[in-house]
Amino acid sequence: MSKINRKEFFKQGTITSLGLLASNAVIGGTNTSGENTTKMDIETYDLMEEVLKYRKIDGYATSNFSEENLASQLDYANRLGIEKLFIAMPMLSRKETPEEFKSSNDLAIKAMKKFPERLVGQLSMNPLYKQAAMDEIDRCVDQGLRGTRLYNQVKINDPVYYPFIEKFIDLKMIIFMHGEVQLGVGGYRMKYDANKALTTSTPDDFVDVAKRYPEAKFQFAHLGGGGDWEYMCKAFQDYPNIYVDTGGSNNDEYMIDFAFECLGEDRVFYGSDSSYFQSIGRVFASNLSDAQKRKLFYENYHKLLTDY
Repeated sequence: MSKINRKEFFKQGTITSLGLLASNAVIGGTNTSGENTTKMDIETYDLMEEVLKYRKIDGYATSNFSEENLASQLDYANRLGIEKLFIAMPMLSRKETPEEFKSSNDLAIKAMKKFPERLVGQLSMNPLYKQAAMDEIDRCVDQGLRGTRLYNQVKINDPVYYPFIEKFIDLKMIIFMHGEVQLGVGGYRMKYDANKALTTSTPDDFVDVAKRYPEAKFQFAHLGGGGDWEYMCKAFQDYPNIYVDTGGSNNDEYMIDFAFECLGEDRVFYGSDSSYFQSIGRVFASNLSDAQKRKLFYENYHKLLTDY
């Protein structure tokens, strides 16, 4: 297994020097549990030793499933201590016809069978092709795929999606959908046109469907995707069946801390969305306690899978 030293980790952008200096894990202060942290000497702080002491599940991994890309994904996972990757094709702005989603799922199945100890495939489908999508869910479940991905073919609270939500509830699957919130997204204040599909799901759409299906488990992807994460967290605060992952490439200060304060310690879990350095770095630039990091990196997603 190749190793990343401290300088390489900084160089590749996992934690900016400002983020590291601001982290109470390094300079001391009070974390989100109200505990006092111990001041450390930055020169002797072994970042990779700290990173590797936490078990990790990636609840939002993506790959085009080429040999090169899979090798790269697993290399990152090995170096950063990620044990399992819940993985699917990147979500694309396309029609997602039955031929397209079956092809994507075939690639996921093939990759999962090649790396059964590391990869857990998640299925893609389009509810606008109802019978084909229902049949594809059955096929993928038989092949061992677990969980689902949906982009913006329909909103998560569109009635056309209800039969699928009910099926995923019966299958005890986490219902994953791409979500966004900013001006001009999903019909929200559309005089500010962000050139986004009107069928993009917003936090309000998630809240609406979460109230309709309180027994379902919804994953809002992704907290670090560049949207208004404060609004996301505030919107989800009172809905315990909505979970968020930390995926995405944006590293806004205080994002992780804010999510924990709004949603509690059990509803935020690790996801990379292939932004491995950023997704790990923002956690170590936060004020989370050791126990909270363990929950985020591994325990919360593992518990969701085993309890559901």
